[in-house]
Amino acid sequence: MTETLDPTNPLAELRTRVRGAVLGRGEPGHDEACLAWNRVHRHHPDVVVVAEDAADVAEAVRFAAATGRGLAVQATGHGVARPAEGGVLLLTHRLQELTIDPEEGTAWVGAGVRMGAVLAAAQDHGLAPLVGSSPEVGAVGYTLGGGVGWLARKYGTAADSVRQFRVVTPAGAEVRAARDEHPELFWALRGGGGGSLGVVTAMEIELFPVTNVYGGNLLYPAEMAGEILARYAEWVTDAPDELTSAVVLLNCPPTPDVPEALRGRSWTVVRGCWCGPLPEGEALLDEWRSLAPPVVDLWGKLRLGDVASISNDPVDPLPAVITGACLAEVTREVADVLAARTFSPAGAPPVVFSEVRHLGGALGHGARRDGLGPRQAPFLFHAVGFAPTPAAAEEVARHHAGTREALGAALDGTVHLNFVDGEERRARTRDAFTPESYERLRALKAELDPNDVLRYGVDLG
Repeated sequence: MTETLDPTNPLAELRTRVRGAVLGRGEPGHDEACLAWNRVHRHHPDVVVVAEDAADVAEAVRFAAATGRGLAVQATGHGVARPAEGGVLLLTHRLQELTIDPEEGTAWVGAGVRMGAVLAAAQDHGLAPLVGSSPEVGAVGYTLGGGVGWLARKYGTAADSVRQFRVVTPAGAEVRAARDEHPELFWALRGGGGGSLGVVTAMEIELFPVTNVYGGNLLYPAEMAGEILARYAEWVTDAPDELTSAVVLLNCPPTPDVPEALRGRSWTVVRGCWCGPLPEGEALLDEWRSLAPPVVDLWGKLRLGDVASISNDPVDPLPAVITGACLAEVTREVADVLAARTFSPAGAPPVVFSEVRHLGGALGHGARRDGLGPRQAPFLFHAVGFAPTPAAAEEVARHHAGTREALGAALDGTVHLNFVDGEERRARTRDAFTPESYERLRALKAELDPNDVLRYGVDLG
């Protein structure tokens, strides 16, 4: 796009310059395009641009800048920080380029590709990306927020695995960001959150030699939550890096996607993934089983391609309010607080689950582990509540805030961006970084985007 637009009809001119669709308010497809995956969030833009390629992305960014509009970016619709009100909503889900280089052990991934597609393609070559609990999320968005998945304690965050990004800057320039080119932008995008510093159209990531794992779930009665969680925190103190695990306090919904034996009941669940030699993983879990024999044992050998079965995250869109925070410790008192706040009496806000995930390992050490995000916390707290109405969303948000308050000094004050959502994600952006890193991000934002074109991402203002 040139520096000037036809002031009489800039939208019509934009349509002549992009290959994809341009949808104005009231036009067919506009409202459907504005839906996020989390139905709590709803965009209300003036214009939706459905990009077909990186050139369309650049045109959309230039259009927003030239007309004084803000621009929000969405691929799969996960991880919304701030819904677009007015301005431009740029959809990147059609950017589906995906190439595996088995000799280099890398993947080239377009902005619209889901992590499950990367995993499936890489597994054909005995390789794997640093996949999270849900293969349904967009690979790029997941990575920009850090990406703490089931291989994290062994190989680090997904952000650590990036070799280069292709980025459209807030000025509409298409650039490469890597260690040897635009290194400050490269540093910032690896865990600095999406939608504030540039629009990533593709990335190159490192892959890892993982095909078979030992993982799954061990189920215990809900009333054992305090005992199991406190014992678990001691058990993982010296766990090998090959084990990434969690305890989940789970209220199973009475829906057909839940196994009938579990449906409509509450459980304490020990879940995780071992990515080392399988006999060693079996021995480690047998040690835990001897300490706490489960009621239901669903832990066993898995193809990494079936990793979604560990968390069984929902596939279809739903309305939810999520929260998260890093934990400095997990004591019996912390365990009892989480049990009381999750397994609430009838009529309390519907918390689907609360999770305590073990961190450490490669997240906190190693020369290559230089992506952004908290690195020293031993545990991560994460909770999700079902919110079918705006009133329910407000109630669940208050409940989450009460849980964080009740946890008190056990929280270390930091947070991983991918484990907070919506206004909480913006309000707590600063908590995701060291003070020095946050000020460095703010300085880069001021340099790249002085007019705040990308105003709907994480808060770097």
